[in-house]
Amino acid sequence: MNIQWYPGHMTKTKRMMMENISLVDIVIELVDARIPYSSKNPDIDDLAKNKYRIILLNKCDLAEQKATALWEQYYKQKGFEVIQVNSIKGIGMTEVTNAARALMREKIERQKARGRLFVPIRSMIVGIPNVGKSTFINKYVGKTTAKTGDKPGVTRGKQWIKLKKDFELLDTPGILWPKFDDKEVGLKLAFTGAVNDDILDLITLATELINHLLIRHSELLQNRYQILFDTIEEPHIILEKIAIARGFKQKGGEPDIDRASKILLDEYRGGKLGNITLELPEDLEAIS
Repeated sequence: MNIQWYPGHMTKTKRMMMENISLVDIVIELVDARIPYSSKNPDIDDLAKNKYRIILLNKCDLAEQKATALWEQYYKQKGFEVIQVNSIKGIGMTEVTNAARALMREKIERQKARGRLFVPIRSMIVGIPNVGKSTFINKYVGKTTAKTGDKPGVTRGKQWIKLKKDFELLDTPGILWPKFDDKEVGLKLAFTGAVNDDILDLITLATELINHLLIRHSELLQNRYQILFDTIEEPHIILEKIAIARGFKQKGGEPDIDRASKILLDEYRGGKLGNITLELPEDLEAIS
Protein backbone atom coordinates (compact mmCIF):
# COMPACT_ATOMS: atom_id res chain seq x y z
CA MET A 1 0.00 0.00 0.00
CA ASN A 2 1.81 3.10 -1.27
CA ILE A 3 0.34 6.28 0.23
CA GLN A 4 0.85 9.80 -1.14
CA TRP A 5 -1.25 12.82 -0.17
CA TYR A 6 -0.32 16.42 -0.93
CA PRO A 7 -3.41 18.49 -1.78
CA GLY A 8 -3.07 21.92 -3.37
CA HIS A 9 -3.59 23.94 -0.20
CA MET A 10 -0.36 22.45 1.22
CA THR A 11 1.62 24.00 -1.64
CA LYS A 12 0.09 27.37 -0.72
CA THR A 13 0.86 26.77 2.95
CA LYS A 14 4.52 26.03 2.25
CA ARG A 15 4.78 29.21 0.16
CA MET A 16 3.15 31.22 2.96
CA MET A 17 5.56 29.77 5.52
CA MET A 18 8.54 30.70 3.34
CA GLU A 19 7.21 34.25 3.01
CA ASN A 20 6.74 34.66 6.77
CA ILE A 21 9.74 32.80 8.20
CA SER A 22 11.77 36.02 8.37
CA LEU A 23 9.23 37.44 10.84
CA VAL A 24 9.95 34.85 13.55
CA ASP A 25 12.85 33.89 15.79
CA ILE A 26 11.75 30.39 16.78
CA VAL A 27 10.11 27.51 14.93
CA ILE A 28 8.10 25.20 17.18
CA GLU A 29 7.36 21.86 15.51
CA LEU A 30 4.83 19.40 16.86
CA VAL A 31 5.45 15.74 16.10
CA ASP A 32 3.36 12.73 17.10
CA ALA A 33 5.09 10.93 20.00
CA ARG A 34 3.86 7.59 18.62
CA ILE A 35 5.80 8.16 15.37
CA PRO A 36 8.38 10.90 16.14
CA TYR A 37 10.44 10.23 13.02
CA SER A 38 7.66 9.65 10.49
CA SER A 39 5.67 12.68 11.67
CA LYS A 40 8.60 15.10 11.43
CA ASN A 41 8.35 17.03 8.17
CA PRO A 42 11.81 17.05 6.50
CA ASP A 43 10.95 20.27 4.64
CA ILE A 44 10.83 22.15 7.95
CA ASP A 45 14.54 21.60 8.58
CA ASP A 46 15.38 23.46 5.37
CA LEU A 47 12.77 26.17 5.98
CA ALA A 48 13.94 26.85 9.54
CA LYS A 49 17.67 26.24 9.18
CA ASN A 50 18.63 29.65 10.61
CA LYS A 51 16.07 29.71 13.42
CA TYR A 52 15.94 28.46 16.98
CA ARG A 53 14.13 25.12 17.07
CA ILE A 54 11.81 23.46 19.58
CA ILE A 55 10.33 20.01 19.00
CA LEU A 56 7.20 19.09 20.92
CA LEU A 57 6.58 15.37 21.33
CA ASN A 58 2.81 15.75 21.39
CA LYS A 59 0.30 13.05 22.37
CA CYS A 60 2.93 11.60 24.73
CA ASP A 61 0.03 10.17 26.74
CA LEU A 62 -0.69 7.80 23.81
CA ALA A 63 2.93 6.67 23.40
CA GLU A 64 5.19 4.45 25.48
CA GLN A 65 7.00 6.44 28.15
CA LYS A 66 10.39 4.75 27.72
CA ALA A 67 10.23 5.11 23.95
CA THR A 68 9.36 8.81 24.22
CA ALA A 69 12.36 9.35 26.51
CA LEU A 70 14.59 7.73 23.87
CA TRP A 71 13.21 10.04 21.18
CA GLU A 72 13.67 13.07 23.43
CA GLN A 73 17.33 12.12 23.85
CA TYR A 74 17.69 11.45 20.12
CA TYR A 75 16.46 14.88 19.05
CA LYS A 76 18.38 16.68 21.79
CA GLN A 77 21.54 15.11 20.41
CA LYS A 78 20.57 16.60 17.04
CA GLY A 79 20.60 20.06 18.64
CA PHE A 80 16.88 20.64 19.22
CA GLU A 81 15.13 21.75 22.37
CA VAL A 82 12.70 18.91 23.07
CA ILE A 83 9.61 18.85 25.30
CA GLN A 84 7.08 16.11 25.94
CA VAL A 85 3.55 17.48 25.62
CA ASN A 86 0.01 16.34 26.31
CA SER A 87 -2.07 19.11 24.74
CA ILE A 88 -5.39 17.90 26.13
CA LYS A 89 -4.24 17.99 29.76
CA GLY A 90 -1.85 20.90 29.31
CA ILE A 91 1.29 18.96 30.26
CA GLY A 92 4.47 20.64 29.00
CA MET A 93 2.98 24.09 28.36
CA THR A 94 5.10 25.96 30.92
CA GLU A 95 8.24 24.25 29.63
CA VAL A 96 7.53 25.57 26.11
CA THR A 97 7.44 29.18 27.33
CA ASN A 98 10.56 28.70 29.44
CA ALA A 99 12.45 27.09 26.54
CA ALA A 100 11.51 29.93 24.17
CA ARG A 101 12.60 32.58 26.67
CA ALA A 102 15.90 30.76 27.31
CA LEU A 103 16.64 30.55 23.58
CA MET A 104 15.93 34.26 23.12
CA ARG A 105 17.66 35.53 26.29
CA GLU A 106 20.94 36.64 24.68
CA LYS A 107 19.23 38.31 21.72
CA ILE A 108 16.83 40.18 24.02
CA GLU A 109 19.70 41.34 26.24
CA ARG A 110 21.64 42.57 23.20
CA GLN A 111 18.63 44.49 21.88
CA LYS A 112 17.94 46.06 25.27
CA ALA A 113 21.60 47.06 25.58
CA ARG A 114 21.11 49.01 22.36
CA GLY A 115 18.21 50.87 23.90
CA ARG A 116 15.29 48.83 22.65
CA LEU A 117 13.00 48.46 25.67
CA PHE A 118 10.43 46.05 24.24
CA VAL A 119 11.62 42.92 22.40
CA PRO A 120 8.80 40.48 21.56
CA ILE A 121 9.37 36.77 21.05
CA ARG A 122 7.84 35.63 17.78
CA SER A 123 7.43 31.94 16.99
CA MET A 124 5.98 29.98 14.09
CA ILE A 125 4.20 26.76 15.06
CA VAL A 126 4.22 23.99 12.48
CA GLY A 127 3.30 20.33 12.19
CA ILE A 128 1.67 17.67 10.06
CA PRO A 129 -2.14 17.47 9.80
CA ASN A 130 -3.97 16.07 12.83
CA VAL A 131 -0.91 16.21 15.09
CA GLY A 132 -2.91 18.22 17.65
CA LYS A 133 -1.57 21.67 16.85
CA SER A 134 -4.88 23.51 17.31
CA THR A 135 -5.58 21.67 20.56
CA PHE A 136 -2.12 22.64 21.78
CA ILE A 137 -2.65 26.29 20.90
CA ASN A 138 -6.05 26.46 22.58
CA LYS A 139 -4.67 24.93 25.76
CA TYR A 140 -1.57 27.11 25.62
CA VAL A 141 -3.52 30.32 25.14
CA GLY A 142 -6.27 29.27 27.56
CA LYS A 143 -9.19 29.86 25.23
CA THR A 144 -10.57 28.54 21.94
CA THR A 145 -8.49 30.38 19.37
CA ALA A 146 -7.72 27.73 16.78
CA LYS A 147 -10.21 25.44 15.11
CA THR A 148 -9.92 21.74 15.98
CA GLY A 149 -11.28 18.62 14.34
CA ASP A 150 -10.84 14.88 13.89
CA LYS A 151 -10.04 15.19 10.20
CA PRO A 152 -6.73 16.57 8.89
CA GLY A 153 -6.77 19.99 7.28
CA VAL A 154 -9.07 21.94 9.62
CA THR A 155 -6.72 24.94 9.94
CA ARG A 156 -6.68 26.58 6.50
CA GLY A 157 -4.93 29.93 6.90
CA LYS A 158 -2.26 31.61 8.99
CA GLN A 159 -3.16 33.56 12.12
CA TRP A 160 -1.11 35.51 14.64
CA ILE A 161 -1.95 34.67 18.24
CA LYS A 162 -0.83 36.84 21.15
CA LEU A 163 0.05 34.57 24.07
CA LYS A 164 1.44 37.19 26.41
CA LYS A 165 2.44 40.82 26.08
CA ASP A 166 5.83 39.85 24.64
CA PHE A 167 5.05 36.46 23.10
CA GLU A 168 3.40 36.02 19.68
CA LEU A 169 2.71 32.80 17.82
CA LEU A 170 2.12 32.41 14.09
CA ASP A 171 -0.18 29.43 13.55
CA THR A 172 0.01 27.65 10.19
CA PRO A 173 -2.08 24.88 8.59
CA GLY A 174 -0.88 21.30 8.89
CA ILE A 175 1.47 20.38 6.09
CA LEU A 176 3.02 17.18 4.75
CA TRP A 177 5.68 16.96 2.06
CA PRO A 178 5.21 16.16 -1.65
CA LYS A 179 6.50 12.58 -1.65
CA PHE A 180 7.06 9.94 1.02
CA ASP A 181 10.24 8.21 -0.12
CA ASP A 182 9.74 5.49 2.49
CA LYS A 183 6.50 3.52 2.18
CA GLU A 184 6.53 2.88 5.95
CA VAL A 185 6.42 6.61 6.67
CA GLY A 186 3.25 6.99 4.60
CA LEU A 187 1.63 4.06 6.37
CA LYS A 188 2.40 5.35 9.85
CA LEU A 189 1.08 8.80 8.96
CA ALA A 190 -2.13 7.14 7.75
CA PHE A 191 -2.40 5.03 10.92
CA THR A 192 -2.41 8.16 13.09
CA GLY A 193 -4.87 10.10 10.93
CA ALA A 194 -2.46 12.55 9.28
CA VAL A 195 -3.66 11.43 5.84
CA ASN A 196 -7.28 11.89 4.80
CA ASP A 197 -9.14 8.57 5.29
CA ASP A 198 -11.29 9.35 2.25
CA ILE A 199 -8.42 8.50 -0.12
CA LEU A 200 -7.47 5.27 1.69
CA ASP A 201 -8.53 1.63 1.54
CA LEU A 202 -9.30 1.26 5.25
CA ILE A 203 -9.38 -2.55 5.19
CA THR A 204 -5.88 -2.69 3.73
CA LEU A 205 -4.75 0.02 6.15
CA ALA A 206 -6.17 -1.92 9.11
CA THR A 207 -4.37 -5.11 8.07
CA GLU A 208 -1.13 -3.12 7.72
CA LEU A 209 -1.67 -1.74 11.23
CA ILE A 210 -2.17 -5.27 12.56
CA ASN A 211 1.10 -6.22 10.84
CA HIS A 212 2.90 -3.47 12.77
CA LEU A 213 1.21 -4.29 16.06
CA LEU A 214 2.22 -7.94 15.77
CA ILE A 215 5.88 -6.94 16.01
CA ARG A 216 5.79 -5.54 19.56
CA HIS A 217 2.18 -5.20 20.71
CA SER A 218 0.28 -8.39 19.85
CA GLU A 219 -0.89 -8.79 23.46
CA LEU A 220 -2.65 -5.41 23.30
CA LEU A 221 -4.74 -6.61 20.37
CA GLN A 222 -5.60 -9.82 22.20
CA ASN A 223 -6.53 -8.00 25.40
CA ARG A 224 -8.60 -5.29 23.74
CA TYR A 225 -10.71 -7.62 21.58
CA GLN A 226 -10.52 -10.75 23.73
CA ILE A 227 -9.25 -12.88 20.85
CA LEU A 228 -6.54 -15.50 20.49
CA PHE A 229 -4.12 -15.78 17.60
CA ASP A 230 -0.57 -16.76 16.78
CA THR A 231 1.81 -13.95 15.78
CA ILE A 232 2.40 -15.69 12.44
CA GLU A 233 -1.31 -15.60 11.65
CA GLU A 234 -2.40 -13.61 8.60
CA PRO A 235 -3.57 -10.07 9.52
CA HIS A 236 -6.84 -10.40 7.60
CA ILE A 237 -7.70 -13.47 9.70
CA ILE A 238 -7.06 -11.45 12.86
CA LEU A 239 -9.27 -8.68 11.46
CA GLU A 240 -12.05 -11.22 10.94
CA LYS A 241 -11.63 -12.38 14.55
CA ILE A 242 -11.99 -8.77 15.72
CA ALA A 243 -15.22 -8.45 13.69
CA ILE A 244 -16.59 -11.66 15.18
CA ALA A 245 -15.59 -10.68 18.72
CA ARG A 246 -17.43 -7.37 18.35
CA GLY A 247 -20.46 -8.97 16.71
CA PHE A 248 -19.98 -7.14 13.40
CA LYS A 249 -21.81 -9.14 10.72
CA GLN A 250 -22.88 -8.53 7.15
CA LYS A 251 -26.12 -9.81 5.70
CA GLY A 252 -25.68 -13.55 5.47
CA GLY A 253 -23.62 -13.74 8.64
CA GLU A 254 -20.16 -13.02 7.19
CA PRO A 255 -17.81 -10.98 9.41
CA ASP A 256 -18.07 -7.25 8.62
CA ILE A 257 -14.38 -6.48 8.24
CA ASP A 258 -15.11 -3.01 6.86
CA ARG A 259 -16.67 -2.01 10.18
CA ALA A 260 -13.96 -3.84 12.12
CA SER A 261 -11.30 -1.89 10.19
CA LYS A 262 -12.83 1.46 11.11
CA ILE A 263 -13.15 0.46 14.77
CA LEU A 264 -9.55 -0.77 14.95
CA LEU A 265 -8.19 2.44 13.44
CA ASP A 266 -10.40 4.65 15.63
CA GLU A 267 -9.45 2.78 18.78
CA TYR A 268 -5.74 2.85 17.96
CA ARG A 269 -5.88 6.59 17.27
CA GLY A 270 -7.81 7.20 20.49
CA GLY A 271 -5.38 5.22 22.63
CA LYS A 272 -7.93 2.54 23.53
CA LEU A 273 -5.54 -0.26 22.59
CA GLY A 274 -2.96 1.07 25.06
CA ASN A 275 0.20 3.17 24.85
CA ILE A 276 1.82 2.30 21.54
CA THR A 277 4.95 3.68 19.88
CA LEU A 278 5.40 2.37 16.35
CA GLU A 279 9.05 3.30 15.85
CA LEU A 280 12.24 3.67 17.90
CA PRO A 281 15.48 5.54 17.19
CA GLU A 282 17.23 2.18 16.73
CA ASP A 283 14.89 1.47 13.79
CA LEU A 284 16.52 4.29 11.83
CA GLU A 285 19.68 2.23 11.47
CA ALA A 286 17.76 -0.14 9.21
CA ILE A 287 16.60 2.82 7.07
CA SER A 288 20.00 4.49 6.64
